[in-house]
Amino acid sequence: MKMIAGLVILAVVAGYLILVYNGLVKARNVKEEAWSGIDVQLKRRADLIPNLLETVKGYAAHERGTLEEIVNLRNRAQAVPAGDVAGRAQAEGMLGQALGKLFALAEAYPDLKANQNFSELQASIEGTEDEIQMSRRYYNGAARDLNVKVESFPSNLVAGPLGFSKAPYFEITSEADRAVPAIKF
Repeated sequence: MKMIAGLVILAVVAGYLILVYNGLVKARNVKEEAWSGIDVQLKRRADLIPNLLETVKGYAAHERGTLEEIVNLRNRAQAVPAGDVAGRAQAEGMLGQALGKLFALAEAYPDLKANQNFSELQASIEGTEDEIQMSRRYYNGAARDLNVKVESFPSNLVAGPLGFSKAPYFEITSEADRAVPAIKF
């Protein structure tokens, strides 16, 4: 009888460990899927930028510094390693700020503002920015869920030894990145 009770207890503990482990794996996979969603939108924005810059070049040739800054920031953002969420967030925040500056500069060029290609590209990038924000919120929610499981008792007893760790949030860390860009003419 003791042996049966021992086996039942062992089966319950093993079943619980399996459930906790599977929950951690699911949370990690949801977080990785969410990051993939952000990555897709960031790639889409990066792909649209060269077309936007070519359209702007003809109208705002003397704004070369702004255009070069955007190219450099785009290249820097794409060079961040895939798993470096904080580094990518910082680089993408700086790129987003530079794009905002470019769109503000367009106000000084009525012909550029009226250009069909520019308007379409601007609308595409703004739509992509909205998608990035939604993807970022989804990723941060998935990261939060994983982090709760990794840190909460008793799942933390399983998470630590099996190599599960907290996920970083995709957020703007620099106050300068949050600031409205200053435009000087």
